[in-house]
Amino acid sequence: MADVLYEKEGAVALITLNRPDSLNAVNERLGQELLKALKEALRDGEVRAVVLTGAGRAFCAGEDLKSQEARFKEGTASLGDVLRRRYNPAIQLIAAMEKPVVAAVNGVAAGAGASLALACDLRVASEDARMVQAFVQAGLVPDSGATFFLTHMAGLSRAMAWAMTGLPVEAKELFELGIYHRLVPKEKVLEEALSWARELSQGPYSLGLIKRAVRRAAEKSLAFTLEYEAQLQEAAGKSPDHAEGMAAFREKRPPRFTGKGGL
Repeated sequence: MADVLYEKEGAVALITLNRPDSLNAVNERLGQELLKALKEALRDGEVRAVVLTGAGRAFCAGEDLKSQEARFKEGTASLGDVLRRRYNPAIQLIAAMEKPVVAAVNGVAAGAGASLALACDLRVASEDARMVQAFVQAGLVPDSGATFFLTHMAGLSRAMAWAMTGLPVEAKELFELGIYHRLVPKEKVLEEALSWARELSQGPYSLGLIKRAVRRAAEKSLAFTLEYEAQLQEAAGKSPDHAEGMAAFREKRPPRFTGKGGL
């Protein structure tokens, strides 16, 4: 059985972390399969939105610590190398692909598992989907982009408190802070996420540009952002989807977008 399942439902790719007995903890094999699945979704021109979820009762418990025990005993463990090889490429790919990625957070998201959820563009979460950054309790540092995402999403003060205490954050608080966008009963999480992704998959070419602009704006100055928006608007304005959107407005009908750029 694969550690990551990849399915297509029309224009939506569903990627499922599939180690439910270990709360979908990430080992070497799952990390490699996740990256492969993300690359497949990126390359597939028919896929216009992606949903990432976990099998069973958890989204992802983060690093599979059992997989590291032997390395520590042998004195060969390099946590930095594990991050650079196993996690960072997947986080960067989720953030960079110009397709909406929706996390269906069906249960606890811990450690790097929380980072996978935070890297997604939108999050639908179960009412019991706590987020945990317990690195400090193991004498470690939050990783896989956790400090970046939490600081940008929740602010420096909350990010510092969560990182330094390692205490779990309840789903309700995350929803009130806007980190979880929709909060639903556990049995409805995947259904809601897929429904949202289907809506997004019918969106215009500019959706990918919007994702690019917002993520870049989180890192850059106002002056940079103003010019970058102008460049992206130029590209969006030349797309068939812009022409279709304007025609639909004039004709008072729903637009039929293709999601493709260029003339």
